[in-house]
Amino acid sequence: MTLRILLSTLLMMALASCATTEKALTDTDAIGADVEVEKRVLRTVPFLTVRNRTGSDEASEYFGGHRDKLRAGICRLDRTPIESLKPLAARAPFRIPDEIVKVDAISELDIQGFWKRMEATSDGRAPVLYMHGFKISFERGCKRALLLQESLGLEGRFLLFSWPSDGQITNYTRDEADLSWSVHPLHSVLVDMIDRFGRGKVNIIAHSLGARGVMFAMVLLAQAQQDQEPLLNQVVLIAPDIDVGIFNQYLPMIRPLARNMTAYVSSHDSPLRLSRQLHGYPRLGEAGEHLDAVAGIEIIDLSAVPRRAPSGHVYHLHQDLVIHDLDRLLHANQPASHRANLTPTGNNHWLMLPAGTD
Repeated sequence: MTLRILLSTLLMMALASCATTEKALTDTDAIGADVEVEKRVLRTVPFLTVRNRTGSDEASEYFGGHRDKLRAGICRLDRTPIESLKPLAARAPFRIPDEIVKVDAISELDIQGFWKRMEATSDGRAPVLYMHGFKISFERGCKRALLLQESLGLEGRFLLFSWPSDGQITNYTRDEADLSWSVHPLHSVLVDMIDRFGRGKVNIIAHSLGARGVMFAMVLLAQAQQDQEPLLNQVVLIAPDIDVGIFNQYLPMIRPLARNMTAYVSSHDSPLRLSRQLHGYPRLGEAGEHLDAVAGIEIIDLSAVPRRAPSGHVYHLHQDLVIHDLDRLLHANQPASHRANLTPTGNNHWLMLPAGTD
């Protein structure tokens, strides 16, 4: 029992390290007298959430970490570039924050109004739902969603689903419980999206623990499926914190729901290594022989790609090669065999090569 507690604590610390550079984005002390700051720019991220309203006047604390009914709205974020750090950030082998990002305002919309807005802004393009992982407050979720939305050029058809993660380092097991509770609301959202945007049109990006919630929401979809026509387009699981044995049990049920499923994995993912030790079984997001039995999905191994963050867990936000690969997957629906920098290592396994590799 003592070992499990220790491993749980180490896992929480490792996952918390993923947010170290994000904290720098909101630390106003990072702006000194000798740092040139450009004019701030406001950006927006549409969201659906099952978090509670806190009653706080601070936009960053508008939603908390408790369970509540489904709500919708727009998160407005203030991005203030730090001009003098941009050249250094461009040359550094690791990520150096070159801007300050903070939540400026939250505007709630009724659910029907939210979907009408999304239908208008998507302009016929397939929508993309993003599901965050462990230790992500509403504020941090909006920041990550904004970064992903802009780096992939998904403005107008992108939305964040924010489940009630506490955003606390010590609450991994509580987050697991809140994620399980969020599966039914997420399932309802997916049903609504499929009805509104069409069968086989909806895309999903899920990170870490959030990927587990997406898997179980897909199980609910499969239980009500009447035919074999795909309900979803691309389902992308990034660093999925899922027991690979459990995933294999459900894969025959959920695989027919999507035109394509992709899992991004790495042997350098410290949080998933600790999660495996805590749970006793390998994770889907870890590279290794345990993935040999996973069939029917495209597995992209990032083990040969340099890390931009120490944890090796948030490569979808900071690694240009991964971002470019996601771009081709979501914008052009290209299979792995048609995307650059990927070399086959098995029937459905692909190794991403470092930049400049022939």
